[in-house]
Amino acid sequence: MPQPDANIAQILKTELSAADWPKEGTVVEVTLIKKLPRKAYFDMGRFGTGIVYGMEFQNAREALRNLNPDGKLNAKIVALDGEEGNIELSLSEAGKQKLWQQAKDLAEAGEVVKAKIVGANAGGLMAVISEELKSFLPVSQLSLEHYPKVPDGDRVKIAEELKKFIGQELSVKIIDVNPRSNKIIVSEREVLSANVKELLAAYAVGQVVDCIVSGVADFGVFIRFVDNPQIEGMIHISELDYKLIDNPKELVTVNDQLKAKIVDIKEGRVFLSLKALKEDPWAKLGDALIPGATVEGRVYKFNPFGAIVALAGDLQGMIHVSEFGGQDEMKKTLAVGQSYPFVIDSVKPEERRITLKVKR
Repeated sequence: MPQPDANIAQILKTELSAADWPKEGTVVEVTLIKKLPRKAYFDMGRFGTGIVYGMEFQNAREALRNLNPDGKLNAKIVALDGEEGNIELSLSEAGKQKLWQQAKDLAEAGEVVKAKIVGANAGGLMAVISEELKSFLPVSQLSLEHYPKVPDGDRVKIAEELKKFIGQELSVKIIDVNPRSNKIIVSEREVLSANVKELLAAYAVGQVVDCIVSGVADFGVFIRFVDNPQIEGMIHISELDYKLIDNPKELVTVNDQLKAKIVDIKEGRVFLSLKALKEDPWAKLGDALIPGATVEGRVYKFNPFGAIVALAGDLQGMIHVSEFGGQDEMKKTLAVGQSYPFVIDSVKPEERRITLKVKR
């Protein structure tokens, strides 16, 4: 027959095995038993006694300052077998973990929060949300209204533009929480997308809209819909014209009124085209543009492969640098903005390519 103490031991073993025994890294509520000059003891209920000491005690001085015996707070279990056999706790780590959990909850709920901008660089804005959570707002996640419209894409100028937001509060959503890399990524664009998505429901791909140029960058043009100024769209540089454009400012300036065709709507963003409303110059390729024919052309720009030449009928041709023996020789023969006679070497409509040679 089992001894009574054996029965008690078995009961305790069963109870403890069934209990949700805490693990390292778990955040639990604890009750202060007593504070000493270099350590503090906490009641963890049936799990025993917890202790905060060493560097963790130094880090927890503020949290412990106004905490009296029987006072409760959250602590993170650092080790199950700490000093004197007690469970080692961290108060500062519990606070951090609570903040990370708060960030995850906000992200999952899709809640809009206020972010105070505290710093800026060319990549985006440093911000603080909920008073303590540090976050980053990448340039790509800014609303089109706040996107730095720097014509040449100069990173120094972008950083200067973004510094204007320091001290301001922006409405954002948390889109990524990564405690391992210590990063919280937020987005202003996501806040606006829900409202813009509703507005964009009234439009369709292929529709032509009246718009006003709200900004010009080296990669394209920002426009606002005339009938719905809350909607701001983008015309990529490749959609401005059939010919190569070095800078969108060659064709448009801020406040220009124009018509554009919607070519794509996705994720609350709308993309448009000016080119789609223009006649394709390759569709009316004349008989004069045949190999061996002489044509007049103006040098538009140089690139590492040669020179782009503007031809009649809104077409462009290319003369390879090998025609001159090198870049330096080419630039001695041709000048950007000047017109010269050229001989057509080849015409490939399927590749939208005209190759030229210098007329000897």
